[in-house]
Formats: sequence, structure tokens, C-alpha cells
Amino acid sequence: MIVGFGGVNPAGRISFHHAYRRLVVEALSEADKTRTYRSLANLMNVTEDPNDPATRGYIDTHTLIRKIESYDTSKVLWQRSAKLAAVGNEPLEFIMAKRQLPEQLPQNWDVTVENEREVRVRIVSQLDVLLPDFRRAKVSSAGQVPTGFDPAKSYQSRNHPRGLQLTVYGASDALRSLGIPLEELKNRVAPDQFAVYSGSAMGQLDADGYGGLMQNSLLGKRPTSKNTALGLPEMPGDFVNAYVLGSVGDSAGIIGACATFLYSVKRGLDEIREGRKRVIMVGNAEAPVVAEVIEGYRTMGALAEDDELLALDPGATEIDHRRACRPFSSNCGFTVAEGCVFAVLMDDELAMELGAEILGSVGCVYVNADGFKKSIPGPGVGNYLTVAKAMGLAKNMLGEDGLRHRTHMQAHGTGTPANRVTESHILNELAKVFGIENWPVAAVKAYVGHSMAPAGGDQLAAVLGIWKHGWLPGITTIDHIADDVHHSHLTLPMAHLELDRAQMDGAFVNSKGFGGNNATGFFLAPGKTEEMLQRRWGKKAMLAYRRKNEAVHTAAEDYDAAMDRGEIKPIYQYGEGVLEGGDLEISNHSIGVPGYANPVNLNIPNPHPDMFGD
Repeated sequence: MIVGFGGVNPAGRISFHHAYRRLVVEALSEADKTRTYRSLANLMNVTEDPNDPATRGYIDTHTLIRKIESYDTSKVLWQRSAKLAAVGNEPLEFIMAKRQLPEQLPQNWDVTVENEREVRVRIVSQLDVLLPDFRRAKVSSAGQVPTGFDPAKSYQSRNHPRGLQLTVYGASDALRSLGIPLEELKNRVAPDQFAVYSGSAMGQLDADGYGGLMQNSLLGKRPTSKNTALGLPEMPGDFVNAYVLGSVGDSAGIIGACATFLYSVKRGLDEIREGRKRVIMVGNAEAPVVAEVIEGYRTMGALAEDDELLALDPGATEIDHRRACRPFSSNCGFTVAEGCVFAVLMDDELAMELGAEILGSVGCVYVNADGFKKSIPGPGVGNYLTVAKAMGLAKNMLGEDGLRHRTHMQAHGTGTPANRVTESHILNELAKVFGIENWPVAAVKAYVGHSMAPAGGDQLAAVLGIWKHGWLPGITTIDHIADDVHHSHLTLPMAHLELDRAQMDGAFVNSKGFGGNNATGFFLAPGKTEEMLQRRWGKKAMLAYRRKNEAVHTAAEDYDAAMDRGEIKPIYQYGEGVLEGGDLEISNHSIGVPGYANPVNLNIPNPHPDMFGD
């Protein structure tokens, strides 16, 4: 069961479908528009009336993909190497501070003391130097969290890398969206039946993470003690365990490039189905809107460069940053984005006992590699397998009619020329063989960009929103489908498409990652999930569940309202409740952990009884 969902991306706060509603705000009722803009105004620290057209215009402009705001794209630092030599036959001579002398003096330096603080340096030959220089970035668009939202100010961030700041905010949001206190979960579930599967695909690459580790010594600064530890890719999960959940359960930083979110969901699904875990937080955070990261992807030829974007709009004199990502149309590359997405998964029995909110359920996640490849970032055949297997299972769960008429696809949809051909061929061919005539396909990266590890979470957030409000986000950044896109059996809407909510049983989320990391997930809608639960547990159990859910639903809504009023800070328990070995109640059959009502059971069955004994 998906019982909690939260985070933040360029469309806003993800819990309670706020970010989703920003994608389709034009199609919403006035009441839902008001709720959406009120939430964004609070997140962005906008004090003006969110119902005022000018305020709404400001919010629209400062959300989703837009011109990069976190650094000056017209003035990106770029050291230029040069050789200096004196004029004529005279040596090169200059005065510098004694404390700035290199520890290892170059052989051609003649140094004499000028005074207590300065020295004179004479160089007969040339001097190699790095001159501070600035270049205009060739890529100036990105998906950024809404302007004015600073996760570092929401808690005592202590110079954490931005990805970890987003983690604290997003994991707290997902956990509180449950409407069930953490203490109640710990009273019901043994410590080792919790798990956190989380990380980042690239690690923390800004100046407070690996960026500082790799660059500080070259910039005349010192690396800090935090640079190495906090830059690790699995660190978002470590932060959730250490500062949000206080979990001693299973933990893993599973990385699969742009499919990382679905990799984590798959691990969570497998652990719950096998009965090893009962409550699992899955999700990812990424903050790659960094000049060096964007330049790296640009040199690969992967990003939508400004000049190429301008060329896509004949006669235009200015770049349309909002339309930088154009899936399945004439396009020129993907758009980097930041964000974090977390989901709380729970086994169905526990969800029923607690009256947890049912946002949907996980049917399957399939993962396949590409086999032999010509190019590591190039697409391969693995995604045909993942999509086909997910569709095959969906057919057997929903029936052929359910698959054909009551599902939609959230495409990876990066906005690259290669993706528009390869992914459309996969989806179209498989729609054809499964008898689907007009399969609705969405591509939300057109709005929020490509956040790497959390990208599948952005797609799943849209799925949950569609099940709530009924609108499939159109690919509104495009005005035509490219000639080489395969879509004879697909519907690629360029405007928001209203779906019949009574006819929505499931949805697919597709991810294609560098290196051949392909994953496709099939998710079941809340109504279909409750139908399955009733078949398994019976009508009486469902009635009891709904009675319990009333209080949980109210608590969740109260949290949402308090967030919109700016009354709640993220969970960040630094140095609180720290345990040591002496705090545990240890015996040869169990270990009791303070804060948990149930102990860790040490009576572990032998998995290979036939290989042991007399």
C-alpha cells in the first residue's frame, strides 16, 4: 500500500497533490486553484494575496522550469591558464604576502624578505598562472524548486549540502502526511521491520558536498570535515534514519541512474511481499542545478542549449525557458532539475489495522539491463522488457479490457531527440501488441525537468494526482508531434486531458537511465486497491477500516492545513534519543530497543534446513 507521499519539486510541495495541481492549474475549479496558489504562496514566502491575479502571475513565473536563479548564468567562473613574462630582458618581479607563499617554492623563484609581512619574488623565466575568468553559460534553463523556498532555513541545516536539506524537508512531509504518529507505528512494528531505501544518483555535488571536496584546494580554500561524508550518494537515506525516523531497521542506497526511484520501490515491494518488512520509506533527493554538473551534461550533448532552443522557434529573439523540455516534439535535449520525493509503503494488514490512507498500491516494478551497448548513455532493448512485463502483469490483474481502457502511461519523456524515437517506439509497439488503440501518455518532465534519482517519484506524484482530480497533464510545452515519433496507438495530448475517474484502475511509470538502468512500475488506483482489500479481508473488515480511517484522514488534513499556514517545521532530531549498547535489553532470544514496544526477534528460522542436521 502507498499510505504516505511527500517532498518538493519545481511544482511545489508534493503531499496532498499540491505539486500535481500546479501542473494542471488551468483546468481546475476555482476552489482548487485557490488551494494551489495558497500552498505555493506559503512555500515561496509570498505575503501578497494569493488570489490576486498579479500574485498568481508571479507564482506561475517562479515555479516549474525557468531561467536558472541559483547562480548568474551570464557570469560563470572559469579559470583561464596563462603564462606571464616580463617586458624585455628584465626578470618578472612582484611583492606578495609572506603567508601566501607556496609551501613548495618553484625552482625559478628568487625570494627575498621585504618586511615582516611581505616578500619580493623575482622570476627570470615565465610564470604559469590561473586567471579568474567568467563565461556565459550555454545552458540557462533548469527545473528549480519554487523561488523563495529555502530548505536550509526550514531547520538547523549546519551547512548541509542542498540535496540533504531537501531530504529533511521531503521525508518529514511524507511521514507526516500519514496522519499516524510515528510513535504509534513504533508501538505496532518491531524495530527491524522498518526500512529506508533512499539515496541520490549523483551524490551531493555542491560546495558543501563533493564539490567542495574536489574544488576547494584548487580555489585557495580548505575541504571541510563534512565534504566527504555528506557527499556520499546514500546519505539521503542515512539522514532519514538518523534525524527523521530514528530507525534501526534495514537501510540501502540503491542507485540506478534515472531509474533510481523505481529501484527503491522495487526493493520495498519485495521486502513487504516476503514478510520481512512492514513499514518502508522509499525515495530520493537530488540537487544537480550546479554550474559544473550542467556543463558536464552539456558537453555530452545531452542538454537543451540556449542557442539550439532559440533555433527551435523561428523568428524568436528570446529563449523560452519555460519550454526548454519538449518531449516527443522537435527538441534538443533534457533539462536538469532538483527535488525530492518520498513515499511510505506499508503491508495491507497493517494499513487496515491502523486505518491508513490508501493513496494506491504497488503492483510491480520490473528492472532489466540493455545487454551489449555501443554507448553507455545510449538506449537499448532492456526497456522493451520492463514495459512488456509490467503490461503483461497488468493484463492478468485487470483483464484485457482493464489494461486497454483503464490505464495510462507516465513516460520517461526527457525531451531528447533519441528519447522521442526510442521510447515512443517501445510504448507504441507494445500498445499495438496488447490491443490498445489510444493509450494516454503523459510526460511531466515538460513541467518539472529531469531530477535524476527522484524523477520516477515526480511521475508517480502525477499519477496519484490524476487519480484524485482526473486530469492527465498535457505536454503543453509542444505544439506538434515530431515526424519520427511513433504514435499510431498512443495519445500524446498537448492540452490537459480529462479522464473518467471511474475508469482509472492503474497506471505505469517508465524510467530509462544512463548505463542501461531500465525500470517500469505498475501502480493500482485507490479504488481498485480497496476493491482488492475487500476481496481479501471481507466487508466487515473494510467497514472497520473505514471507521479507523476517519480519524487518520482528519489528522492528515490538519497537517496539510497547518503546513499551508506555515506552522510546521521539518522533523530534524539532531542529537536527540541517541542510543548506546547499554540502553538495549539483550537476551539470547530478543533485543529490546528503547522507543519500540516490540523487540527484535532473534529466533531466526534456518533457511536451509535440508543442509544441516544429522
